[in-house]
Amino acid sequence: MRRTALAVPVLCAAALVVSPLLAQAPSQPVKAAVASTKRTPANAARDRYRHPAETLAFFGVKPTDTVVEIWPAGGWYTEILAPMLAERGTYYAAAPLPRGAEAIEAIKARDPAFAKIRLAAFPAAAGQPVVPAGTADKVLTFRNVHNWRFGGADKAQAAFNAMFAMLKPGGTLGIVEHRLPEQRDAGAEEKSGYMKESSVIAFATKAGFRLAGRSQVNANPKDTADWPAGVWTLPPTYRLKDVDRAKYAAIGESDRMTLKFVKPK
Repeated sequence: MRRTALAVPVLCAAALVVSPLLAQAPSQPVKAAVASTKRTPANAARDRYRHPAETLAFFGVKPTDTVVEIWPAGGWYTEILAPMLAERGTYYAAAPLPRGAEAIEAIKARDPAFAKIRLAAFPAAAGQPVVPAGTADKVLTFRNVHNWRFGGADKAQAAFNAMFAMLKPGGTLGIVEHRLPEQRDAGAEEKSGYMKESSVIAFATKAGFRLAGRSQVNANPKDTADWPAGVWTLPPTYRLKDVDRAKYAAIGESDRMTLKFVKPK
């Protein structure tokens, strides 16, 4: 794959000095959703690495919100968000259709608490269901920016542009992503599964977002981001299988940036 440098705009460089926001205590609805017995035990066991209550508190998610989760994959956050939003809010699972909806359809069929999940295509082809422009309070994506970057900088930028269009003015984009140290070669973003914060901020800024804050809630200083099989060397993937498994288990899941952006009013 040809390496394409992504220029960081002056606005983005200024945004890099934004101070981390103070931790916000999770609301009772968020805490209840995380503690719900409707979650699968294997997913709940990863809370110590993914800090869902604190992460959703940082993004300001409320039970009355319209929330779009981009590429929910197996539905780790779906199990938390969909029941919390079922009565007074709206939850969209946005993924490539039909393949990206298989796991979500299985979750919908599992329990009435998940029955109100709305499916949308992302990216969308003609005639596929979409999130209406300007209707979302929150758009969230967890560990997906690197996947878009694998397709090239243009595809990553298109994803950010589409997320911007979904949001209401004043709405929030929340991103959690595997973090590549800033001093590393940017070419690692095309194969390692890690992204530089500056690159993510540049994509968001070019789409029109303003960086509103960052949190270290999902930081892991044990992760040096230079593993033989990229980020997938670490749990939960363990791509090297039993090779040094105890070593990687002790490190835990990846070091992650947690960034909050706002669509200007």
